[in-house]
Parts: sequence; structure tokens; C-alpha cells
Amino acid sequence: MTLAQLSIAPQSPDDAQIAQFLEDFERRVQTTPPGMCPVQLQLNQVQAGAAQTCGKCIPCRDGLPQLAALLHDIVACTASPETLDQARELAQLISETSDCAIGYHTADVFLQSLQAHESEFNAHVQQHACQPTIEQKVPCEALCPAHVDVPAYIALVAQGDNAAAVNMVRKDNPFPTACALVCEHPCEIRCRRRLIDAPLNIRGIKKYACDNARCDTVPTPVRNVETGRKIAVIGGGPSGMTCAYFASLMGHRVSVFEARKSLGGMMRYGIPAYRFPRERLDEDIRGILKVGGIDVHYETPVDTPLLHELARDYDALYVAIGAQAGKTLDLPGADAQGVFSAVQVLERIGDGDYPNYQGKRVVVIGGGNVAMDCARTALRAKASAVTVVYRRRREDMTALPEEIDAAAAEGVELLMLAAPVEISVDEQGACKALIAQPQMISTVKRGRPAPVTALRPPLTIPADVILIAVGQDIVSAPFEAFGMTATRGRFTADEHLLAPGLRNVFVGGDCQTGPATIIRAIGAGKVAARNIDHALGYSHTLPCDIVVPTPARNNRTATGRVNVPERLVRDRKHDFLEVELENTEQEILQECSRCLRCDYFGCGTQKGGRIRYE
Repeated sequence: MTLAQLSIAPQSPDDAQIAQFLEDFERRVQTTPPGMCPVQLQLNQVQAGAAQTCGKCIPCRDGLPQLAALLHDIVACTASPETLDQARELAQLISETSDCAIGYHTADVFLQSLQAHESEFNAHVQQHACQPTIEQKVPCEALCPAHVDVPAYIALVAQGDNAAAVNMVRKDNPFPTACALVCEHPCEIRCRRRLIDAPLNIRGIKKYACDNARCDTVPTPVRNVETGRKIAVIGGGPSGMTCAYFASLMGHRVSVFEARKSLGGMMRYGIPAYRFPRERLDEDIRGILKVGGIDVHYETPVDTPLLHELARDYDALYVAIGAQAGKTLDLPGADAQGVFSAVQVLERIGDGDYPNYQGKRVVVIGGGNVAMDCARTALRAKASAVTVVYRRRREDMTALPEEIDAAAAEGVELLMLAAPVEISVDEQGACKALIAQPQMISTVKRGRPAPVTALRPPLTIPADVILIAVGQDIVSAPFEAFGMTATRGRFTADEHLLAPGLRNVFVGGDCQTGPATIIRAIGAGKVAARNIDHALGYSHTLPCDIVVPTPARNNRTATGRVNVPERLVRDRKHDFLEVELENTEQEILQECSRCLRCDYFGCGTQKGGRIRYE
């Protein structure tokens, strides 16, 4: 009997080369332009599925090309409503009868898109055109909630004019330093540079500009002539101060009512100093107040009678109180000594009252940025051990990946798939341990795999201090008594941020969206200022006289991304000094050279290609 020879060569010799092209294809999908037609996107998705079919089963082999042909006509706006019905029925057939995921997943994604983008599909077959909102935008500008002119300030930094770069940011965002240090940089998500190598380090470039042209030293734009109108802003956080800044520039007189003794909101009372030093926050605030026309009433909580008084004496109100009340957990022992809201702890630190956890075992419950901030703070407060307990997996945590990595590098223990069920209390009424039930990950619900109880015994995590970081709420009672409405811990407002049923009362930021990001709060404050100006009968523009450098030819050479350097872990984890260091000019000039200037070479030159608020 003769055995056939075996070979160690790949059965599909092209696979190795295909893998590299698939990486390029993946980057292209990740760089899908904002404003793209979702119908066109679905055509691409179905065509990709059809290209992957093995040909074994008819629904996948024959059905996907037929679905792609129907979609092609819908994309071209030559189809009828009956064509859309055919496509839906065909996709349902493919979903129900395909043998493998290549067929039924492709069909399922299409059916989900039909539901999510129903109005766009209908526009194609009824009006035979895309909806007016379907226009590709410059990615970094479009995905920044404040729509900052990112290519412009990068070009100014490359030219060496950091002060002009700061003022270019200020045209849309009066907190350049805050966003340089702690922004979650959504502007980088679909940066077109990803097609070549990696997204531009936009935040790092902004940080370099603010490090070399401090915001309180860069002159602010000149304020418009007085209008005689008065605006009350309730809350001195990022949203409230943004509204105050732009409203004052328009010529209105602004009074800010702040409950605490310092401005900054959760930037001061929710972000530790090692991430955002207070003196750097004060640079932005001093820059805002230099505009003039802004009076600040510190340590002035606003109750219902004062709200009625402000509504009577001022031409408009902007409520931006944030979401600064920490949520708790309904656990046995949650009222024990040593159990605190994470928000409480960070709030005290904002006023300089640092905890002393010398030799204590600290447990933090939660998986968001606040939980990471508390865990890293506890280490710096000399805790002997810090454990973060989260009921899902590490990849399901809502904290930024870099914050999770930093916490782990500094020595925080991450205990995943453990749901708190009880806080064990000693004879003196103090917490002594957290009891957690192990979980296993299960089916996906609302976009995330849900945890379910695992058949394992409970865990006991010794704890002298337990910090609960599971979300934030608003203090709504005085405002609801005034006439504002709140649903599920958020104030109600329309898309223009106008509170329903109240004349010239606007609301925005975390108290309207729920806890979100600094840049989203800034974007809301900017919108509020513009809409208040409009409600008062004006249409002020805030022109920018900064000349944007003309771009050179794109640098298409694949180049690694320059990151912001950090202090050594062994040094930084013992103090509250800033973790990040400054980039060098050499590093930043190289990073600036990677910008593809989509505002000039891309869709930025087309009508609708940019989102601009003058």
C-alpha cells in the first residue's frame, strides 16, 4: 500500500497575501466617511458577502448577488417601492435558509439597516434622491461635537504659530487645554490617515500648542458691542462656561451662578489632578473670563425661588448643572462606614481635600472612567491594594482603553465578571469585604454581551474602603418645581436645547444628555449660545481673522503615529503630578506632516463638506 505524500505548504497559497489586503480593507471600513449614504454602505456590505460565498447553498450563492443587484438600483435612485419590498423579502429568505453565517449574517445586517435607515431607503425609492443630510464631511471636524477646524490648527502648529492655533480652537471651543489633556478625541475615529498607517494624534498636537502658548496668555477675540440683553447661566462647568463665553463675545451680559467655590464643574470635581492639573484648567477659565461681560456668583446654589427670580430678571436662562450626584447600589451593607460614592471622593479632591488610604485595601465597583480615576487615585493615596470589580468583561468596560491599561500598569487589580451582591460589615459597622457573585458572559442585549450568574461560589474581596462608581444623576427637584421636566434622570429639551413649555429657558450638557464627555458638553454650550442669541432676535457672527496656511502636497509615506509620552509608572503612581509629558518640536512637526488636509484635498472644498458655525 502506497501512501500519498503530504505537504506542509499552505493549501491556499494566496491566503498569506490576502491577509495583508484584508488589513487594508479593514482600515478602509474603519475610515468610512461621516455623512456617507447608508444605502450605498449596505450595497458594499452585501457585495462583500457575495464575494465570500463558497457556493454550497443556493440562498447565499444566488441570493446575495440578486440582493446586490436590487440594492444597486435602489442606490442609483432608479428603483420603485416594490423593488425595496423585493429586497426585504429576498433578505428574509436568505436569512432563514442559508447554511452558514456568510449568507444569513449578510442578510441580517441588511434587514437591520432597513429598519435603522428606513427614511433614507424610502427617499431613494420615493423621491429618487438621497436625503439632504447625506453629504460627506471632513471627518475630524464632523465627529468633533464642537466642530473645531482641526486641519487649520494643525497647519498653524506646523508653521510654528501655536498662539494662532489656540485661537483657532477657541473659535469653536473655549477650553483648548481641557480638550488637549482629557478629551476622548472622537475627531480621530475616522481620520483618513488611517488608510495609510494610523489616525493622526490630534489631541497630542493640540496639547503641544497649549503647552507652548498657554491659554491665559493668548489674547482672546474682541467682544462685540453691548446688546443690553442679560443671560443667566446656571452651572460653571464646560457647557455653562462655553455658553457664557460665546454669548459674551456676541455682546450679551452674562451672569454665571456656580454652586461651588470654583469654576470648572466635573473637570475640577471629577477628574484627578494627575490627568488634568488644576492650574491647567485655570488657564482656560482665566482666558474665558478675560473676554469681559461675564459675572460669576460663586457658592450660589440655585433653588426654585431663585429660578423664578432669574426668569423674571433675565432675558434667557441656560441650565447646565451637569450630573454630579453619584448613584448607589441597593446592596446589603451599602450604608456601612467606609462605603462612599466615587463622585463624592473626586468632588472633595477638587477642593484640595485628598483622602489618606495609608495601608488600606480599597475596592472600586464599576467599569467606567470614573472607576479608573478612583482606583488610580486610591493608589496615590497610599492604599495597600486596589481592586476594581466589574460584572462584565474587560473589553466591555466603558472606560477608555488607555485609562484601563494605565490603571493596570500602575498596579490596580482588575476583577472581571464579578457582580457585587453584599457588603460585609464588622461589629463596629464598618465595611470589611465585598461579596461578589462570579458571572459568565451570555447573549448580546442592547449591543453588549450580558452577564449571567455562573455556577461558581461567591468571592470575598477584603476591603477597608469601598467606592461605588456606577453612574451619576442630576439634582432635578428645584428645577422640576420651577416647571422643567425630567425623564430618567435627564432634563427634557428639543433639538435646539429649548426646555418645553418655558419661554427662553434652554438646557444642555450632562444634565440633558446624561453623563457624557467634556467635548459634548462644550458642543451643547456653543449651540445654546447661538440659539439664545437667535431667540433674543439677533444673528451675530463671530468672524475669525486667522489665515490658514496653504497646504503642501500630501505626505503619503507610511509613518508611525507619535504618541504623548508619559512619566515612568514607578514614579507617577506615588503622586498627583501630571502623568503626561510634553512632546518635542521634532515629534510634533512629524505628526503634523501626516495630516492629509481633507479640508483642502478632500470633501472640505465641496458644498456641505464642512460643519461651520461662524
